[in-house]
Amino acid sequence: EVQLVESGGGLVQPGGSLRLSCAASEFQTSSIWIYWLRQAPGKGLEWVSNIYLRTGTTNYADSVKGRFTIATDNAKNTVYLQMNSLRSEDTALYYCATDPNGVNRGPGTQVTVSS
Repeated sequence: EVQLVESGGGLVQPGGSLRLSCAASEFQTSSIWIYWLRQAPGKGLEWVSNIYLRTGTTNYADSVKGRFTIATDNAKNTVYLQMNSLRSEDTALYYCATDPNGVNRGPGTQVTVSS
């Protein structure tokens, strides 16, 4: 099973940017989707974006479309989430996962958007 570790979170002011990284132990195949999910305090797990490694096909939740960009560097077994124009409502623990329900996900990285 692929092991995932997220990094790159932190405290940022509204309007700022962060780039999250998701490092995988290995991608045995590029014919998989990698998902970014997030969980805000007191709320359930929310899908943010996903990417199909083989083709680079991407999808975004409406709440982040136009502000977030997902990308992959398959040679480095790493998936990125570039987050721009951050808002307070983006504050959450961000996970990457190999399934949309987050069953196989990393430990997460905290993103806090606050002035």
